[in-house]
Amino acid sequence: MKPIQKYLLYAGLLVVLGLVFAMYTRPDFVMTLANQVWGCF
Repeated sequence: MKPIQKYLLYAGLLVVLGLVFAMYTRPDFVMTLANQVWGCF
C-alpha cells in the first residue's frame, strides 16, 4: 500500500469516527439507540 493511500484511509476513518462521536452529543439519538438496544431483551 502506498503511503498516500494509507494517509487517505486514516483520514477517512478519522472522519467516520468523528461523526460517530458527534452523534452521541445529540440526546435524542442516544435515547433512540438505548430504546432499540433495550427492545432486544
